[in-house]
Amino acid sequence: MYPVVFEFFGFQVSSFGVMLAVAFLAGTWLTARRMAEMGLDPEGATTLLIYAMVGGIGGSKLYFAVDMALRGEMPFLEALLSRAGITFYGGLLGAIGLTWIGTKIHRIPSGAFFNAASLAGALGQALGRFGCFLVGDDYGRPTDLPWGMAFPEGAPPTLERVHPTQLYEMFWLLALTGLLWRRRKRSPLLWGEYLVLAAIGRFAVEFVRVNPPVLLGLSEAQIIAIGLALVGGVSWLAARRSPTPAPA
Repeated sequence: MYPVVFEFFGFQVSSFGVMLAVAFLAGTWLTARRMAEMGLDPEGATTLLIYAMVGGIGGSKLYFAVDMALRGEMPFLEALLSRAGITFYGGLLGAIGLTWIGTKIHRIPSGAFFNAASLAGALGQALGRFGCFLVGDDYGRPTDLPWGMAFPEGAPPTLERVHPTQLYEMFWLLALTGLLWRRRKRSPLLWGEYLVLAAIGRFAVEFVRVNPPVLLGLSEAQIIAIGLALVGGVSWLAARRSPTPAPA
């Protein structure tokens, strides 16, 4: 574990923060490359990076603050201003919403852009999960499997050997990145495939994580994963059946 990379005038730079920055930069590079293949201006990827960053971080914090307030674990404003609370689903929804607005402002085809950015979504999420591993966050239940790990400086710390669920998701998402790259010119709707397959991975990993069930024995993350998978799957089927091909 390397929770802190270095200190600068008393300010700690966390390994998660570094990996988050790497994820955004790698995602921008990959999106720009795909946009160039599609005949779109790759500079649009850099422009929309700002929207994705603000929407992603803002959405994740807002999701966390609302969730903590509804659970009665922390007042809304305190949760919103705390350093904790970079939640994936809140970040995903916030990034999608604000980036969609950005495509309208800068007149970039929304459908084509999100197809290009779906590759970056999978890669960026994988890098972010590695950041979670480095700081010891989002680990799973206790296990006696040989690859179980303890996180003595984790958030929260644990000396028990637990499932390194961050790595489970990371490997799944790296494989998904490779699959989406191979299907980028054949898929009727690449972002639909991203939503479905990323949701399947998260749904499965939740069974060995510590998040409590909220409905029918499923965690909040699993319920959201089902919703995203349905949105992605229905949209993919509609695009496949459409008499007109989806934008390049």
